Amino acid sequence: MVVMNAATAIITTKSPYMARVSFTVPQLNQTLGTWAEQNGLKNAYTMVVDYGPGIDAEAAFQKGFKEAGGDIVGSVRMAVQNPDFSAYVQRAKDIDPQGIFIMIPGGAQPSAFGKALAERGIDPTKIEILGQAEIADEHALASMGDIALGIITAGHYDYNHKSKLNEEFVKAYTAEFKRNPDFFSVGGYDGARLIDEALRKSGGKTDGESLIAAAKGLAWESPRGPISIDPETRDIVQNVYIRKVEKVDGKLINVEIATIPNVKDPYKAAMKP
Repeated sequence: MVVMNAATAIITTKSPYMARVSFTVPQLNQTLGTWAEQNGLKNAYTMVVDYGPGIDAEAAFQKGFKEAGGDIVGSVRMAVQNPDFSAYVQRAKDIDPQGIFIMIPGGAQPSAFGKALAERGIDPTKIEILGQAEIADEHALASMGDIALGIITAGHYDYNHKSKLNEEFVKAYTAEFKRNPDFFSVGGYDGARLIDEALRKSGGKTDGESLIAAAKGLAWESPRGPISIDPETRDIVQNVYIRKVEKVDGKLINVEIATIPNVKDPYKAAMKP
């Protein structure tokens, strides 16, 4: 099985025949927590949706941030499918942290959260707003408007990533589908690449043992950057990009401000004896 989207870290431990080409929640958020403390943020408040990925993100960010020397001054888990974040945002504002870490699903919720930030007077240029990629994807930015300026996210892919291969990928993708690719798109692209490469390496053998043995250690250049399959965990090793929302040529986009190269899933690294 090739996991092209799911991000819960533990998934690949459930079967020896899984390989992942998407990302893991700790891979992004523990990295973000460490980066945030190392780049001047000394205390933070965390706000996550109360479901599996949100709880994973909370734990991962807090771990990275605290191990680097930061202080978590409070946290809240918000109701799933919540239409109004005003009370949660006001509580965070009252605590007055240097930064707020957010994990909410994509779709309608990022715009609702952005509205709450604006209504409660939280300025991302004064209180750092950080989170997983979804809170500042292309559709979220379109719905939030300028209140999104300054939001910092950790992600593994954005259509604005600067590389020749990604420029070609975006051009071909938009020509075919009339929209920009997102991290789901690149997950599908690299999933197909992994299947093709594993079949070639196995000499065309299609049994589980042959294919998973061939997948282990494979490496290639993706539109997101260099990636490989960890032979020990069968999880993806990839760059994590720290991005900041800026306005470029009148358009809100994620601008990469730091690259943390070749990040393995830290959850599984912590499982080692």
